[in-house]
Amino acid sequence: MKVRNMKPSDWSNVSDIYKEGISTGFATFETQPPSFDQWDEAHVKDCRLIAEENGSILGWAALSPVSSRCVYGGVGEVSVYIANASRGKGIGQLLMQKLITESEKAGFWTIQSGIFPENTASIKLHEKVGFRYIGKRERIGKINGVWKDNLLFEKRSDSVGVD
Repeated sequence: MKVRNMKPSDWSNVSDIYKEGISTGFATFETQPPSFDQWDEAHVKDCRLIAEENGSILGWAALSPVSSRCVYGGVGEVSVYIANASRGKGIGQLLMQKLITESEKAGFWTIQSGIFPENTASIKLHEKVGFRYIGKRERIGKINGVWKDNLLFEKRSDSVGVD
């Protein structure tokens, strides 16, 4: 298995994996994947990764900016999705470790995630790669008419933004 940079031609597979996450009801507030152009516009070009084995895409991870304000230029929001058939095999950890490295190369000093409380696999993954729990946003949004809480996790760089 290898982790590589995502290419636009990967979008069909990335979108399919995103749909699998959406179908769980606890991976995102989205109800359908965006078009590639919408997704491309919303995500950092330097921090888009694919886990691949024998030509099959098993998962992906990417960063999006948390704000357009310049003071938050080094803060990114994590997305990580693993194909149903590939979960529980360490792919998420591999992607996250590489995303952390790539985020620091790109100048990010903080990366964060908002995770639904019932997404225990994602919570464990984030804790395993050094994220810390920073709080809960209660009833922050609705999905399919149901209010959802969101747990906030962050990872601070040990090298970027340290003066």
